[in-house]
Amino acid sequence: MTDKIIHRQVTHESQTRRIVMGILFLLLAMVVWLFFMSNMAGDVISEFGLTRGTAIALPPWEVPARQALSVIALISAVLGGYQIARGFKKWTNWVLAIVVALFVFGFLVWATAGKSLNLAGLLATTLSKAVPITLGALSGVLCERAGIVNIAIEGMMLSGAMVSAYVGSVARINIPNEALGLWLALAAAVATGGVLGLLLGVLSIKYKANQIISGTVINILATGLTSYLSAKFLQNYQELNNPAIFKPFSIPLLSDIPILGPIFFNNNMFVYALFFFLILIQVLLFKTRWGLRVRAVGEHPKAADTLGINVFKTRYMAVILGGMMAGFGGAYFTLGSVGRFDEVMTAGRGFIGLAAMIFGNWTPFGSFGAGLLFGFADSLASRIAILQINIPSEFLLMAPYIATMIVLAGVVGKGQAPAADGEAYEKE
Repeated sequence: MTDKIIHRQVTHESQTRRIVMGILFLLLAMVVWLFFMSNMAGDVISEFGLTRGTAIALPPWEVPARQALSVIALISAVLGGYQIARGFKKWTNWVLAIVVALFVFGFLVWATAGKSLNLAGLLATTLSKAVPITLGALSGVLCERAGIVNIAIEGMMLSGAMVSAYVGSVARINIPNEALGLWLALAAAVATGGVLGLLLGVLSIKYKANQIISGTVINILATGLTSYLSAKFLQNYQELNNPAIFKPFSIPLLSDIPILGPIFFNNNMFVYALFFFLILIQVLLFKTRWGLRVRAVGEHPKAADTLGINVFKTRYMAVILGGMMAGFGGAYFTLGSVGRFDEVMTAGRGFIGLAAMIFGNWTPFGSFGAGLLFGFADSLASRIAILQINIPSEFLLMAPYIATMIVLAGVVGKGQAPAADGEAYEKE
């Protein structure tokens, strides 16, 4: 009897999700048809630049705007109708990704109708803006997979940014080897994040304080302390706020690939490190004994303890590693971008990283995809004024958060947060 009830509930949820997704596809098609195509002449061309810093210059991609939008609306409508009638079943999320990608492309076609947009530059900026967000998300993945909620990512990143700027500046003055000074500054940022991670672990694991409150305390401490030190010392002594930065370097042959080469293979160290950490953390968490233990501690710490896993040690290790990752992400702002520290310069990227982690279902590559979404919205918002579009940039910046809420509501499938996430463990 119970099995029949569960089967009915699952079937009902599946049918509801199928219909909701189909309606979403149809709504996106209607927006393209009724909004994007309204009052658009049939001969308007959207021009997309495809060249960015490559020796191989490609001609711009000219897209007939009205025809392209008609095709996008038609495809979305057909997919929506099929989804309502029969459903794509296990392929539904992939179809959703295709429809959303078509909708975004339709928006770009509409926004650049009769104008020109450097698409390669937009994608390159998207990747660079996604780097700190994704690093913050990876910090959250490491912590929350072990059952520790890390609200303090923002404070860890901010502290790492300030320490790396100071150490990098001192090293630049006293060490002739610029590369050595940069790596020392980066190591200092990583160590700072690790210390704050240890502090979060002591508060949350040893003293079993509420993890949200513990993280908030660290954020307040980091914001206040870095702002005070910046105003007191870094602003008055500019030589202490002038670190060198990691310069971009290209990978031979790969950087000459048209379109993709300059975007992915002509960057500074932080971008390459991001891809390295994505692969490394994915393998460690899901292909090694250590990762199995971390996930066991985050899912069912009591059972893990019964099997001989040291729950406290595993959680400490995970939260310290998460803090080090956040410190590394903070160094991106000073050593990989602007070359100086400014008060509250992380601008909420740690919190956005948490949203990206949730959107990405607590997985490294899912978080990267969400980071790209946030980075794309940020990058596109900065180009709204250039394209002279009468849409407030704030609406574009809101879009990823709305998408995150849709994910949390279960429209694209239920999230799989670790079962013991945020729960203190009492050893019996």
